[in-house]
Amino acid sequence: MNLNFLKNKTILITGGTGSFGKQLVFFLIKYSKAKKIIIYSRDELKQHNLKNKITSKRLRYFIGDVRDYDRLNFALKDVDIVIHAAALKHIDIAEYNPFEVIKTNILGCQNLVQACFENKVKNLLALSTDKASS
Repeated sequence: MNLNFLKNKTILITGGTGSFGKQLVFFLIKYSKAKKIIIYSRDELKQHNLKNKITSKRLRYFIGDVRDYDRLNFALKDVDIVIHAAALKHIDIAEYNPFEVIKTNILGCQNLVQACFENKVKNLLALSTDKASS
């Protein structure tokens, strides 16, 4: 697997402590030569636990929420690549809290795209994890 395009790049992963984000962090630390990997999530405990599982000088932990444009904008300074994995994904929770899902999955994504433009981020990869339900 050729990951040379990541060499010396700074990568920010939203939802970096979620199920996908965490596995991606392990993969990138093992197989890429990225200069820095920023784990952006709102869950302090999950960040703490991940930090105890994987130690690397290339990792940075950034508490923040994609709903908060100013914090997101600050986190994207000097970032080359963003992988957007932050989302509310559980249908039963989404059905009971639809406006929270809209704020995170839709407005959060809009915030991220806008902040990427403002910070001249070269690449944004957004995962689609939205579910449909009755």
